[in-house]
Amino acid sequence: MKRNHWIAALICCLFIIACKKSEQLNDQVTSFLGFQKPANFPEPVYNFANNKVTKEGFELGRTLFYEGRLSRDNSISCGSCHIQSSAFTQHGHDVSHGIDDRLGTRNSPPIMNLAWNKAFMWGGGVFDLDLQPIVPITAHEEMDENLENVMAKLRLMPKYTALFKSAFGTSEINTARMMKALSQFMLMCVSSNSKYDRVMRKENNTSFTTEEQEGYMLFKQQCAACHTEPLFTDGSFRNNGLAPSPVNDLGLYTATLIDSDRYKFKVPSLRNLRYTAPYMHDGRHFSLTAVLEHYSSQVQDLPNLSPILQQSGKLGITLSATDKTKILAFLNTLNDETFINNSSLAEQ
Repeated sequence: MKRNHWIAALICCLFIIACKKSEQLNDQVTSFLGFQKPANFPEPVYNFANNKVTKEGFELGRTLFYEGRLSRDNSISCGSCHIQSSAFTQHGHDVSHGIDDRLGTRNSPPIMNLAWNKAFMWGGGVFDLDLQPIVPITAHEEMDENLENVMAKLRLMPKYTALFKSAFGTSEINTARMMKALSQFMLMCVSSNSKYDRVMRKENNTSFTTEEQEGYMLFKQQCAACHTEPLFTDGSFRNNGLAPSPVNDLGLYTATLIDSDRYKFKVPSLRNLRYTAPYMHDGRHFSLTAVLEHYSSQVQDLPNLSPILQQSGKLGITLSATDKTKILAFLNTLNDETFINNSSLAEQ
């Protein structure tokens, strides 16, 4: 009799757990609102008319983002180099580590707020988010795969034929649909809930401390010309006076072959810097203190140096030790814990 009671109790517990999971799933279904523009952000530049974000498309994109079969030996996914807890960067690595532990030449950039990006990657060359994943999938040092092989592998899996049918109304798996699904996931990687955002939106009487406010004023004077609010990048490509790396990465020049583009790299967003070290296109600086030191005393007089960094006959930006402390205090208000802990963006 006691054994029967124990079995009945176990069945009851399992039923309760199943019901709770069902409730959570229903909550996720009802709470999915698609892409939402934050109130303090400008209009996105991505053309949503050609690829509306749907719950089914987003879920397919999320599954593909964490799918190792996009790589040659099925070991590397997008999520391998873009880790959510690191604001979708590969934390701790100066340059990306890909298949067979091959080293890239650049630091893995964060995936966030891509709906407002007009160009992608440190050195440019891609201007459409729906095409961007082709680069890492086919790059020798990243995933080292070709698209036909990826399609063949996905077509063998009933899971994907079902997901593609749910997202696009057909079980046919092709490159265009895969790219659109990945875009839908990446477009939903919106970071807009830092302290800075809450202050700008005047939420819950949130305000800067005195040090943060003074840092904000200094930031607007010294840094905002390139790191424009509220995205904290103007999306341009600039030579910021870094000495060329050992691999002599030519930056934007590689895509344009225009001499004046040599050693120009994309201006990164300053959001979530707490999670995205190391810094610069090649990850050469492991602290924000080192980054500020570069701009205050280490800028090189290079042929294509940004005019902003060579004013009044002086290289770089004049910053005292106190200035740096205040700017760092402000930069810390750009960290978004909600973003890195958003369970809907995690591998399911």
